[in-house]
Amino acid sequence: MKILNKKQIISRLDIDLAAQRLEEGFIAFSRGNVQVPPTQAFTFPLANGDCCIKSAHVEGSDTFTVKISTGFYDNPSKGLPSNDGMMMVVSAITGQPIALLQDEGWLTCIRTALAGRIAARLLAPAKVEAIGILGTGTQARMQLEQLASFSPCRKVVVWGRGDNQLAAYRTFASDLGYEVEVTRNPEMLARSANLIVCATPSRQPLIRSEWVQPGTHITAVGADAPGKQELDPALVARVDRIIVDALTQCSQYGEVSHALKAGLIGEQQLTELGALLENCVPGRDNDDQVTLVDLTGVAVQDAQIASCVLGSLEL
Repeated sequence: MKILNKKQIISRLDIDLAAQRLEEGFIAFSRGNVQVPPTQAFTFPLANGDCCIKSAHVEGSDTFTVKISTGFYDNPSKGLPSNDGMMMVVSAITGQPIALLQDEGWLTCIRTALAGRIAARLLAPAKVEAIGILGTGTQARMQLEQLASFSPCRKVVVWGRGDNQLAAYRTFASDLGYEVEVTRNPEMLARSANLIVCATPSRQPLIRSEWVQPGTHITAVGADAPGKQELDPALVARVDRIIVDALTQCSQYGEVSHALKAGLIGEQQLTELGALLENCVPGRDNDDQVTLVDLTGVAVQDAQIASCVLGSLEL
């Protein structure tokens, strides 16, 4: 069995190829060509942490992938990263372990950021006036890096809970070439940006419907486990296009689940990202529409990005 550390994985991953593989994976998932067992989820309230175990096999693949991903959100105060984890790639022919990817959660973070890039490419307004980033952590940084690869917009408004975190994010985004405005007020962010990425582990709504301007696209990645929420359910109900990575999963948790449970929307209003990628459904019709992509994280993303890493290795 091959064992790869984070540094080795990063050096071998072709980001653009990984984005392509993720798109293929979302399409295969929406076609029903992927085995994705139910997610195992743990919560550790006393430690402000959570853990999920996800697995997937894409039809025709010689391997399947099992991933452990943790988020312990008080870790930065202890000098530790918030996210960690690993992926195990196993032969779908013999059942033997092939590789252990000790990525320390990096592959989960980058595949989520790439999904955000895909979502924005499909649904962002023609002219992005400003990018709004809700959060200052690793995912908030990775999302901005990926948006920089396709959007010419270089103005970003960032919301965070602490001055030190906001100052660090300002430096990071400035180094990427962005004009940066930081705020402790989520209303200011929502009113200033027409491409918003929500990337916090919040358990209560941070952005209200009346703050969001017409034509805005929102990519929500923070509500990836039961109990998490960043958007007002009334905002979800107002959206013209609701795209989800997985219908069943997002109906159970994620931003749309709260609006569903409140009876503000129906499941018929939800469309999977794979169907949008395959041009089975329309995306944005005009620049006055408000669009939402709810990304709770699907195990097919882990299988696809793991295979992308392994494709460049001699095992």
